[in-house]
Amino acid sequence: MQITSVSALEELLGSPTPRAVTKERDRLCAADRDWLGLSPFVLVGTADAEGNCDVSPKGDPPGFTHVIDDRTIAIPERPGNRRADGFHNILANPHVGLIYLVPGRRETLRINGRARLLTDAPWFDELVVEGHRPILALVVDIDTIFLHCQKAFMRSKLWKPETWTPEALPTHANLVKSVQDTPETVEELEAYYAESNYARGLY
Repeated sequence: MQITSVSALEELLGSPTPRAVTKERDRLCAADRDWLGLSPFVLVGTADAEGNCDVSPKGDPPGFTHVIDDRTIAIPERPGNRRADGFHNILANPHVGLIYLVPGRRETLRINGRARLLTDAPWFDELVVEGHRPILALVVDIDTIFLHCQKAFMRSKLWKPETWTPEALPTHANLVKSVQDTPETVEELEAYYAESNYARGLY
């Protein structure tokens, strides 16, 4: 049976606990700043004006997210594939959802807000990594912020190395070749995606 109403959904799931209802904040506290200072990875969720969605991973050394003030943060952009799907979305619809991870921790820090793109600001010099200053930063004005519970990570055992089976999937080069009609051979793709080569374009 398909759920088609809020009342049917709430009847199925039940009511949230008071702690779950009241955990939202509208600005960073000291614990949030500590979390951002230790997080090397964030997922950025966006949608365009028609509701088409995108989730983009962003990663850098821990603490890469710059705290401008208690209501504003900035995420530096590093070299990528230049599709910029999320950035196109933000130009049409500024609302974003962020999930910050700290390796080994089962909670996540969630931030919802409105984003804008900047190419310069006085704090850009603080975003330099390995001598490279970002050409763009995603600035997020915070609407809500809260810690998300541990259950998804407990169920998935995400941080348990004994459950990891990366070798169960083909190499990235083989995956690319299987889903794209590329002129390169698998061997050429293996050389291109080799960590020693691919890492040259990180910054």
